[in-house]
Amino acid sequence: MLSFEPKPFVFSAVAMSGSLSHYPERKTPVAAENYPVPLSPPLPAISKQIELSRAMTASSNSSLFSLSPSDILYHDNHLIAVNKHHGIYCETLLSSLASQSHELHLANRLDRDTSGILLLTKSHKVAAKLVKAFTEHRVKKTYIALCTGPPPNWEQVTVRSGHGRSKFGAWRVYAASDVGRTLPGGSAVRSMETSFEVLSVNGNGSLREVSDSGNEGNVLVVEEKAMKEDGNESEIVVRAYPRSGRTHQIRLHCQYLGISIIGDVKYEGVYEWKGTTHHAHHLHAETLSFEHPVTGLDVMLRAPLPLWATQAFQH
Repeated sequence: MLSFEPKPFVFSAVAMSGSLSHYPERKTPVAAENYPVPLSPPLPAISKQIELSRAMTASSNSSLFSLSPSDILYHDNHLIAVNKHHGIYCETLLSSLASQSHELHLANRLDRDTSGILLLTKSHKVAAKLVKAFTEHRVKKTYIALCTGPPPNWEQVTVRSGHGRSKFGAWRVYAASDVGRTLPGGSAVRSMETSFEVLSVNGNGSLREVSDSGNEGNVLVVEEKAMKEDGNESEIVVRAYPRSGRTHQIRLHCQYLGISIIGDVKYEGVYEWKGTTHHAHHLHAETLSFEHPVTGLDVMLRAPLPLWATQAFQH
């Protein structure tokens, strides 16, 4: 199990004990010695074929997709919020809503297989204000994820790390101390922070109310390679409070914590679980709260939970 000291602290492989196994070390070419070394493992070989199949299916589904009125969560003269389905591209929703407004812009984006709240604006001016709010972290978000792994020995935890593309183009976790260092492609390692709370383990738990800010809990400052724990695989529901907005942030941090998201084959999530094949990762954009860019009023949006989430609380 992960061991925590009073916050903040540095995650150290040397200080851990018990039956733990490291991911295999990867030899670094001489030419790359001056670059930061990613601390999360490379993409599994099986992920490429599965991801290609999912992309083709999503393209086919997107061409036939039509948004239902029940999927519209909020609508005024400036904004539209919709409940995006998994396996659908964000751009598909823009096309589906084109008849309602000639000028729509995405204020946020969700991965193809992530469901939940997608916010669109009806003008460039409103879009610019919301993008600025997202960039300045004035928009609060929560996500629900269904994961597998050994039961966490924490109720709340905050993960602080670096984030960037490895030389093979994949998004990886880097050490917090590497933030600002240059990567092989010319970009730099950026900071990434997510707070998590455990909602349920093997059906034991409940969907608690969203905290105003999310409790930090113990603070995990990433400085060593991810580690695998030996233990019984459990089904774990977590709520994530992203403090930054990096690509695949929650998925990467779940992987680093040893509780990869079900169906997330890119980041070591199980493809088959309890006799069922999962054709998408189980991650849902649950809530979104922000100050309305025109009226100044507080807006709190919530997307209905997908079936996999409601079933996870009914065991």
